[in-house]
Amino acid sequence: MEIDFPAHREHLYAVARHMLGSPSEADDAVQEAWLRLATADTGDVRNVRAWLTTVVARICLDMLRARRARREVPMVAPPPGDEPDPQDDVVRAEAVGVALLVTLDMLTPAERLAFVLHDVFAVPFEEIAEILGRSTAAAKMLASRARRRVRAAGSPDGLPSRRTVVEAFLAAARDGDFARLLDLLDPDVTARADAYAAPDAAATLLRGAQTVARQALTFAHRAGHARVALVDGAPAILVEPHGRLVTAMTFTVEGGRVRAIDIVADPGALARLRPHVQSSDLWH
Repeated sequence: MEIDFPAHREHLYAVARHMLGSPSEADDAVQEAWLRLATADTGDVRNVRAWLTTVVARICLDMLRARRARREVPMVAPPPGDEPDPQDDVVRAEAVGVALLVTLDMLTPAERLAFVLHDVFAVPFEEIAEILGRSTAAAKMLASRARRRVRAAGSPDGLPSRRTVVEAFLAAARDGDFARLLDLLDPDVTARADAYAAPDAAATLLRGAQTVARQALTFAHRAGHARVALVDGAPAILVEPHGRLVTAMTFTVEGGRVRAIDIVADPGALARLRPHVQSSDLWH
């Protein structure tokens, strides 16, 4: 059976784009699907779109698992600004928004696949279960869990609110505003630093708002080289003098206050990070 791959390319790209969040990785997944098609026996294929969707979904699942093993976060580019036919699958995917793509990065690969395929592209759970190698009930549970986590991103502790707290922390550090830092920190806040960020072993763990706020004031001279980004699904401050990443600070924010700060300066660990750029489209 000869399959007209170009006729399904936009749909497949929409699936891969939503699964992976990265336009370039989505292109790679679609290209890999085309290569697999060239060597596949399609004589028994009855529903071409469903078959190709399964192929692309499995490719994306492998890519997500590999990314998670490397603890990478893809760079997300804003979607195109034009408005094609609203019936198009690409529009259905983009309509959910780039902010959702950021939220999806906090899901496991299996949760992300179940949620995207079912809730965005209406793929039956029976087919999703086959892709995942799990039962239909398990696939439904994965999608349900993903929905709860996506909804939670809109809660007071969701990404936009957490971003606001981290931005305020950076501004207070820049301004040397000790009182404001205390307001932003949970009384029991902790700050951990790796050996590269804190060569003095005694300084690798700080506890309490007063102690962490005082330490944050020493950061003021470097704050001019800092920006807010997203790393591994968490708001972060990246310090980049002369465009070179030297420190990453990730924040745990609960109830509108910083509960924990993790500071990484290990060059090997920093080299594995692929942070999201800061953009209002990514957070709202």
